Amino acid sequence: MGLMGLLRGMGLTAPKKPAPKTRTKARVTPTTVSHLRVAGIAQPVEVRRSPRARRLSLKVDGATDTVRVTVPPRVGDAEIAGFVGRHLDWVNARLAALPPRQPFIDGMAVPLLGRSAIIRHDAGRRGGAHLVEGPGGLDLRVGGEAEFLNRRVTDFLKAEARRHLSALTADTAARAGLRASGVSVRDTRSRWGSCSATGRISYSWRLILAPPQIIEYVVAHEVAHLKEMNHGPKFWTLCAELAGDVDKPRAWLKAHGAKLHRFG
Repeated sequence: MGLMGLLRGMGLTAPKKPAPKTRTKARVTPTTVSHLRVAGIAQPVEVRRSPRARRLSLKVDGATDTVRVTVPPRVGDAEIAGFVGRHLDWVNARLAALPPRQPFIDGMAVPLLGRSAIIRHDAGRRGGAHLVEGPGGLDLRVGGEAEFLNRRVTDFLKAEARRHLSALTADTAARAGLRASGVSVRDTRSRWGSCSATGRISYSWRLILAPPQIIEYVVAHEVAHLKEMNHGPKFWTLCAELAGDVDKPRAWLKAHGAKLHRFG
């Protein structure tokens, strides 16, 4: 009989240790979005109940004309309505200060990479939109029926943004010895660009309406995230090396970025 068998026969084996208890992860309450009517505000107020919120906060989103209040999960509608009501003058002043929306129409000047392109509608011409360098400057000629002009100009600008931003990203990344796994453009409202953990970079197509140095900064910002997935000192050092200046473009976006969302 082996030693372990002998010990078991004498009742001298050590008792089995109980299996360790597994800890279950605390369930995180997701952010929920609802809408609430508040007297004195024309549109419903967007309510975001977030587990990260420690207090009530109020914002007017200039990109979407949305009045948004973020609150802890258990705050009731009556308290939210009272909070917004106490800031009613501030909310309406911010809404009134928003620049007017500018759908793309015939004869309109569109900012494009620091230049101004005049929309020229030609109903007899088939196809989408294309740029022409004329004697008076840059023309954006658009064919088809007038009711589709806004969409066709938007589609053209999105395609230009994708082409320009893809090329600029590849060039900027190469200067840093980096490479993006892909580039896409979207109509994002809360950020001008983002970089995923897989190295895929996404931009707002509306950057094509900004001056070149602003676009170069945003591209440098996202390319820097390919190496530094944070906003620490090393990130800002690399961003400044790639963009040259970071303070002025950031200030420009803060002051004028909302206007880019008013086009189309």
